[in-house]
Amino acid sequence: MPFAGPAEDRLALRELLETYADAVTRCDAQAWGETWAEDAQWSLPDYPEIGTTCGRAAIVAMWVEAMKHYPGIMFEAWPGSIVVDGDRATLRSYTAEVYDWPDGVHRDRGQYDDECIRIDGRWYFKARTFRNIHRQIAPKGL
Repeated sequence: MPFAGPAEDRLALRELLETYADAVTRCDAQAWGETWAEDAQWSLPDYPEIGTTCGRAAIVAMWVEAMKHYPGIMFEAWPGSIVVDGDRATLRSYTAEVYDWPDGVHRDRGQYDDECIRIDGRWYFKARTFRNIHRQIAPKGL
């Protein structure tokens, strides 16, 4: 079953995902960082030069540097599955990103597989793994 568990938890997890997406679009490192647990890990297996980053502080520092290359990004995310089991949950989501680079306008689509944890009544990302699904580049001048 792609959606299971208490509706209020599923809503809170959806809001966590939406807060993350909103913070990316606004390039708000503080709001973005607050979606991660202190001991979280972020894995990017399609980017072996980055690999896995551990700990909120290191994740945010890496993201701040990376976002310098994505001015004007528009980032959207929506859930494909949310399964809650007590204070833990798994979440699968899909993403769409649009941004300008020197070679043109990029439109990327991806998938996150997440482990979430509730701490003191609030949900956080404990582990996120991102995989690319599709990339399209519209060259400049077309």
